[in-house]
Amino acid sequence: MIDYLVTLGMLTLLQAVLGFDNLLYISLASKRAPAASQARVRKVGIAVAVLLRIGLLFLLMKLIQFFQNPLFAIEFASYIHGEFNLHSLIVLIGGAFIIYTATKEVLHMMTLEQDKAVGRKSQSAARVTATIVLMNLVFSFDSILSAMALSDVMSVMATAIVIGGVLMIWLADHVSTFLEKNRMYEVLGLFILFVVGIMLLSEGGHLAHLELFGNAVMPMTKTTFYFVITVLVLCDVVQTRYKRKLMAR
Repeated sequence: MIDYLVTLGMLTLLQAVLGFDNLLYISLASKRAPAASQARVRKVGIAVAVLLRIGLLFLLMKLIQFFQNPLFAIEFASYIHGEFNLHSLIVLIGGAFIIYTATKEVLHMMTLEQDKAVGRKSQSAARVTATIVLMNLVFSFDSILSAMALSDVMSVMATAIVIGGVLMIWLADHVSTFLEKNRMYEVLGLFILFVVGIMLLSEGGHLAHLELFGNAVMPMTKTTFYFVITVLVLCDVVQTRYKRKLMAR
């Protein structure tokens, strides 16, 4: 019993740590929904994603080889070589979509809208919820595979996923409120999403044994990821304080 509780604690902590980038994406993506529906979109999106994540956990435990079996290979002279499976394709598509989303948001911020009536149109709550659910599943591969390395008990892993989902539902509103009150940090959040997208692309390329111009694609480690995030946050803090001092002068 004690071993199960210790494992459950470790898995819950793992879900919380690996869910940081997912939580940031949810907070930014929910802003595309109508203002009155944003909180509900976050809660419903995470709740549905948690249920699907448990289903994905069961599926991976039964059919892990199916996701890892090669589907097709690409070879273009000595420039590109890779052998793709379902797991690598999901991660690569997810990383590309996150980079696309972050790029679109940054371009929107850079656009000077002189006419306030010409703004970005909000998307339907159902569409935003579906996007959050799909991206949550992309992020879940990493956490589920890590959980399977720590435990082989379905009930323990499912409980950790549910606890992590409840924490995400609680934190999502706080993160969204913070970004709404401190709009300057939205840019920082978008560039963090850039890094997340790059991390997923590197991971997917590694899973596909992808080689570009004779160089193998290596995955970005979590240590490197959090180091880059720390540097981005510190740079943003220093720049903000420096601007305030210049304005004070």
